[in-house]
Amino acid sequence: MALVSQAGPSYCIRTEIIRCKSGNHAGFSMTNNMEASKMKELYAGFLSLSCNSAKKAQMLHVDGPGVGCKRGHRVIVAASPPTDDAVIATEPLTRQDLIDYLASGCKPKTNWRIGTEHEKFGFEFGTLRPMKYEQIAELLNGIAERFDWEKVMEGDKIIGLKQGKQSISLEPGGQFELSGAPLETLHQTCAEVNSHLYQVKAVAEEMGIGFLGIGFQPKWGVKDIPVMPKGRYEIMKNYMPKVGSLGLDMMFRTCTVQVNLDFSSEDDMIRKFRAGLALQPIATALFANSPFTEGKPNGYLSMRSQIWTDTDNNRTGMLPFVFDDSFGFEQYVDYALDVPMYFVYRKKKYIDCTGMTFRDFLAGKLPCIPGELPTLNDWENHLTTIFPEVRLKRYLEMRGADGGPWRRLCALPAFWVGILYDEVSLQKVLDITADWTAEERQMLRNK
Repeated sequence: MALVSQAGPSYCIRTEIIRCKSGNHAGFSMTNNMEASKMKELYAGFLSLSCNSAKKAQMLHVDGPGVGCKRGHRVIVAASPPTDDAVIATEPLTRQDLIDYLASGCKPKTNWRIGTEHEKFGFEFGTLRPMKYEQIAELLNGIAERFDWEKVMEGDKIIGLKQGKQSISLEPGGQFELSGAPLETLHQTCAEVNSHLYQVKAVAEEMGIGFLGIGFQPKWGVKDIPVMPKGRYEIMKNYMPKVGSLGLDMMFRTCTVQVNLDFSSEDDMIRKFRAGLALQPIATALFANSPFTEGKPNGYLSMRSQIWTDTDNNRTGMLPFVFDDSFGFEQYVDYALDVPMYFVYRKKKYIDCTGMTFRDFLAGKLPCIPGELPTLNDWENHLTTIFPEVRLKRYLEMRGADGGPWRRLCALPAFWVGILYDEVSLQKVLDITADWTAEERQMLRNK
């Protein structure tokens, strides 16, 4: 659900950034040479996987020593919440502007990148209970100060961190998410995953907090999960029970790993979108990791995937229209225009627009803000509230896998990069799946 700036920041907020540097830390703020040598071995292992990778793979680096804490100036950060003033429209948006926005993601193969997002459950060692917001705030502050991340605030609450093109954000039930930077190689991706997990663990262990890589909360019910103080989640929480029986489970009890990949043209986007949808059930099966609910086996290998079948059918699923001969950016825009909205962000507040459409917004006919017209920020926000198995923004998101341990967080992007970024593999997949019907693809998804 969170945004990854694969093609640069997609929407912006004006927020106050508090930059902190603490202690004498270098690299990953190792406390002794033994830890440092272990990390060096870890990275050496990644880099030696391929004889060519050493040239390409770059170590992820955190700024070196610094002392004290200084309050920075106001800057623009790509994170939630969005802004209502970052894009000033000189004339009303048209449907063609929305199509052109998606098409602006096309880039030559030399500029293709790999963006990985993953979520995990935090819990107290003593009680196994989910982390409360106050503990999450302490954890975010600790990571910011020890590893030089910028803090992202909503009002007076810390809701995330940012460092370069990486961001850390909170899902509705406090699931802790890294939205990784767009990287050139899988070796860099795996180094980023391990750097993040190292930093989180270094701070969390001191607080008596652990993390679990799994697709569905295995022990606690929805009533036991604390709600994060983000305005958009309050609107979603009230709307979900109106459109499906499992939406609150999706919000508060699921974790995923997804990879975001580029395309070179509309035709390349269509081919990758179709291959991604056809094989998404295979990824779901390979990475299935959510068999427990409230302490007992739930009868599914991927309960997380089952939950998406009754969350909100207006915005989820296998998108059969992607396989129509007429499909392209334009058809995806027409689909998204009629997916019911959640909210509009104006004057630092989320306005409930549930059940209304972006098509109405485009015509200035939203009952929640009559006469107002949308900006590209509004469009980008709306695109993040659509949840199919593969999602189109200015890149494609592969969304079918359960969250898992670090090896699978590295494996999921490897699986999709191998299929979609290799022309021979991609064509073979399209050949194999060309005669599959919509019913067969849905059958695979169900199984």
